[in-house]
Amino acid sequence: MHPNQQSNLLKIASQAAVQAGHFLAQSRQVSRRVDFESAHDIKIQADKQSQKIILKFLGRETGLPIIAEEKKFQGITKKLTWVVDPLDGTLNFARRIPISCVSIGLWQGSQPVLGVIYDFNRQELFSGIAGKAAWLNEQTICTSRVRSRSKAILFSGFPAEMDLSPENLTEMFEQMRTFRKLRWIGSAALSLAYVACGRGDAYLERGVQLWDFAAGVPIVLGAGGKCRFTSKNGVLNYDVWAFNRDLK
Repeated sequence: MHPNQQSNLLKIASQAAVQAGHFLAQSRQVSRRVDFESAHDIKIQADKQSQKIILKFLGRETGLPIIAEEKKFQGITKKLTWVVDPLDGTLNFARRIPISCVSIGLWQGSQPVLGVIYDFNRQELFSGIAGKAAWLNEQTICTSRVRSRSKAILFSGFPAEMDLSPENLTEMFEQMRTFRKLRWIGSAALSLAYVACGRGDAYLERGVQLWDFAAGVPIVLGAGGKCRFTSKNGVLNYDVWAFNRDLK
């Protein structure tokens, strides 16, 4: 893709994320009514309200296909495709915990191209182009230089669809215990954004959905970090491991 096209699409994604984020920040206008509830997750009206804003803007400005959390999945193609999480950290938002964001990624098949994450609680706009650069409010960012896991901060979480069997949990905690500290903030997108800007050093989560990390991965890659993502079921469910360039 030509650099000018990348820059233009990044600008469009940023505008869409900020529009939706500004709406979500106006709490009096936003419905926190629960539409769906499971043992480990909820969906509220705000998810759909935010998504409507994003899809309308992206559709008008680009005409590219869109995969979104609140939209029926039509399958991944080799075409450039937007991957949208209109409100990452829904439970945080519903309980008025100020850790949530709008997440918009652009992928081509299984390859991340660019991403935008807007933390409307702090007016922080993270953006990045995979393998090129990443920014926080237009200032260049890069990953940390921490080399040892014994000195590193790891972000993680338990997604709604994760296998919580004792065997799986034991294996995961064996990996986690080698780190200095663990941080579980309830937003995969912001966890990845924080790795990209050096607030943490790595992110590990199993069984996350594509839209949970689609924006964060290209931002980490743009900031000089590394990412591995492996499909669990051949569709949308992944194990994701992202880390700075120096971590062993």
